[in-house]
Amino acid sequence: MSRNKTAVAVGASAAVFVAGGAFAGVAVQPYLMDQAAVDTKLVIARTAADAITTLWTYTPDDMDKLPDRSAKYLSGDFEDQYRKYVDAIVPTNKQAKVTNSTEVVGAAVESLTGSEATAIVYTNTTSKSPLTKDIPATKYLSYRVQLTRDGSHWLVTKMTTVTSLDLTPKL
Repeated sequence: MSRNKTAVAVGASAAVFVAGGAFAGVAVQPYLMDQAAVDTKLVIARTAADAITTLWTYTPDDMDKLPDRSAKYLSGDFEDQYRKYVDAIVPTNKQAKVTNSTEVVGAAVESLTGSEATAIVYTNTTSKSPLTKDIPATKYLSYRVQLTRDGSHWLVTKMTTVTSLDLTPKL
């Protein structure tokens, strides 16, 4: 009889252990899914911020290389539009010796659905040129950046300006 009680006790302990493990698995799964979503959103926000910084930071010496530098962040029609835009402004900006510097001051994911995401990026952009006696033109801009996943990378497919505030001193 003693063996029987021991077997029942071992069986009951095993059942409690298995049930506890199953409960822990069920309880942890939503946390892991939430953590994966947070990690993905961080990657999206960083990618959007890095893309904006790369797209709008240049000097007269490296502006003509801007489309190639930016290509790793862009995709589809937007990549083509950006390349055409830069190609159109390079001669004028090089001649005027324009230096543009963009600092991202905030970025957040607005939406994430499968392989599509939208991020909002807030920036301070400063431009200067000898033609304006190197007095910096400062703008506060925010962008809505649409991205799509391509393998393990997020690429910008569309970008629209949400706000634009010119903070350049008027002399």
